[in-house]
Amino acid sequence: MTNSVVDGVVDPPKAAVPAESGLSVWQRLRPFLPLVALAVAAILPYSTVHLPGIFEGPLNSPGTLQLLAICLVFGGLAAGYDLLFGRTGMLSFGHALYFAAGVYGTDILVTKAGLPLWQAALLALTGGTTLAALLGAVALRTVGIAFAMVTLAFAQVGAILVARDFGGLTGGEEGLPLDVSGLPAALVGVTNTANLYWLALAYLAVVVLVVHRVGASPTGRVLAGLRDDERRIGVLGLDPYRFKLVAFTLAGGLATAGGAVYCLIVGGASPHITSSELTLSLLVMVVLGGPGTRWGPVLGGVLYMYLDHRLTAFGASEAVDALPGWLSAPLSQPLFVLGTVFILAVYFFPGGLATLATRLAPLRTALSSRPSRPSRRPR
Repeated sequence: MTNSVVDGVVDPPKAAVPAESGLSVWQRLRPFLPLVALAVAAILPYSTVHLPGIFEGPLNSPGTLQLLAICLVFGGLAAGYDLLFGRTGMLSFGHALYFAAGVYGTDILVTKAGLPLWQAALLALTGGTTLAALLGAVALRTVGIAFAMVTLAFAQVGAILVARDFGGLTGGEEGLPLDVSGLPAALVGVTNTANLYWLALAYLAVVVLVVHRVGASPTGRVLAGLRDDERRIGVLGLDPYRFKLVAFTLAGGLATAGGAVYCLIVGGASPHITSSELTLSLLVMVVLGGPGTRWGPVLGGVLYMYLDHRLTAFGASEAVDALPGWLSAPLSQPLFVLGTVFILAVYFFPGGLATLATRLAPLRTALSSRPSRPSRRPR
């Protein structure tokens, strides 16, 4: 800061302009948007707004709330998987195993062992996290495609045990319904769907908070270094194996917690959650939303599950049946539409939907800076 001297008179120093004064209103409000979104999501069960074509009933109807709860759970599940794939660079094909451990663990302990819900969920979480630590300790001895194949092999073992009704605990191909008599009354019945929705929202908030805090911590910076160049981390004197095991275990624990919440929402366990297709779906969710971003995996998980559920009803609708055969046949297959959406999203937005605002910024700037045509003066 300098003072000017004119005719022997010293001007007073100019007051420093705070840096925040140059920020736009949007930039000032942007840090508070997550809290606003959380508040809006929390009061959603009180809304009677009906969105035709988007949901089958009002926002506070049990069917809509259950669909939204499932979307929130998979948004958190995708965010936890991104801790492995997007933030650490580990491609795991067995992440569904820990999600299934949460679902089946909670269901078996409540239905078969007769434990209270909180004890069953805590034991399932402990068991799933321990399983992730043990299997991760073995799988992380390999790298690259070998690591992906080892995790896939572990997941396939779990799927076989579930399908063959190991010990008479899983119900085999028919699944295992949840015994609601051992659950709190607030989580049982169609009228309490809103409570399950809030539970799913709380799970998503916890996962996002944990992943964000880990990413902003020194451990998160090491994980990012492992993703970019693992040899550099070793040269710095750090043990890459130990940090990768921490990320693998934490991601497995978050998936197990999501499985416990999912078990309550759907009222039981089914063997499809143990398949490798679920892990592939998680990979699609992360890539669709944007790997390594804060909100991209959440957005990708919510959007993917919403489309997966709604496209089934769309494919069986009368509007699709009325189309010509060459068009109604593919549109009646949800996976075809999902695949098409994914291909278009990856082609036009390679960084995921999280980069949508950044990619459209030059277009908005060009439109806002385009000079207006001068009006013609009458002769």
